Amino acid sequence: MATDSAEGSTDRSAATRSFADAVAEAERIIRDAPHVKTDQDLAEGLDYLAGSIKASLHMVGAYQHDYPFFASSTGPYTKLGLDNPDTLYFHAYIRDDAEYVVTGRRGTTADLSFQIMNGDYSPTQSPDSLTAFDDRELDIAADGTFQLRFGPPKKDAGPGYVAFTPGAAMLIVREVFSDWGNEQPGEIRIHRADTLGTSPLTVPSDRMARRFEIAGKMLVSRIRTFLAFPEWHYLQLPVNTMTEPRPTPGGLATQFSSVGHYDLDDDEVMVITAPAAEKEVAPYQGFQLGSMWYVSLDYINHQTSLTADQARVDEDGRIRYIVSERDPGLANWIERTGHRRGYLQFRWQRITRDLEPEDGPTVEVVPFDELPNVLPFYESQCIGKQEWAEKIAGRQTAVAKRMLG
Repeated sequence: MATDSAEGSTDRSAATRSFADAVAEAERIIRDAPHVKTDQDLAEGLDYLAGSIKASLHMVGAYQHDYPFFASSTGPYTKLGLDNPDTLYFHAYIRDDAEYVVTGRRGTTADLSFQIMNGDYSPTQSPDSLTAFDDRELDIAADGTFQLRFGPPKKDAGPGYVAFTPGAAMLIVREVFSDWGNEQPGEIRIHRADTLGTSPLTVPSDRMARRFEIAGKMLVSRIRTFLAFPEWHYLQLPVNTMTEPRPTPGGLATQFSSVGHYDLDDDEVMVITAPAAEKEVAPYQGFQLGSMWYVSLDYINHQTSLTADQARVDEDGRIRYIVSERDPGLANWIERTGHRRGYLQFRWQRITRDLEPEDGPTVEVVPFDELPNVLPFYESQCIGKQEWAEKIAGRQTAVAKRMLG
């Protein structure tokens, strides 16, 4: 019987069999999800699966403690965890007994933050946030450049050194845009202090095969985890309500959030009213919808999210978001794009004080035809089709530019 000389096996699919089995299991989980009621639900689930397959293979390849690099954690085509449409996410895997150097250049975005986690998400628990801070703690030079060092606790480490807590396993960086069209992203890099200038060993075939196995486990865990996650933080809340602003569980030290979930008929409209945050209190304020797959809706080709800079603020200093399936002809329309049910999320970042209930949203569900009577500044919110098309074109252009940054 002939054998495969490279694999030493008669089965040429042995390396990928476990990953193929994991893909099939993940598809079963998607198809059996309790919220799958329509073909759109299933189609979006399969698209979510495709992005998760891509992300799992990408992440297992990025699992480099000795020669780390920042990998894109999530994006328009690899969504997870109610990804923020305004954020570029990056992560690098680390060891708590090694020293790493992060260098970069600060862009003009609303926020740049760093977070160290002790692991990854699982279907039963979230990882602990060990350290979290934003760029206000960096020593940024006049040309925008900066350097940070991360490593085990040591004496006389000097400024710009962040000591690891035992168990540190992942460094996450978030760069957040508020004014999509005008803010410029920065640059960021990472290397291990004692391996720069050297080269990693060649990866043998058995370790490559092991990567497929690990990627399959990551894929199934990813799907299970973020179907379970909303049960912890969203679905136990009364429908069509939002919480008061509160520190984001397991999140950034300078982030508050307000969450909820909605269920609306096509002739119903949710009016969400929130003060436009003062820049000195919260330079970033964003609102978005999410699907029942716990990912953002299409924010490139539809206005399914708004930052305070993108929204039209009423004369009383408040933003009134109109969550609706039908087009109300209003500037702050948040498009449901066929999603009768979904998630609601506010984020405030880089805050300078704790937010109070009056800083957060109020929610009212009204008939679509009642909008002119409900909105106190209805006429000033009206928008024509050409202006709306320009708004969408601006989103498309800004995201395309951001993805090349």
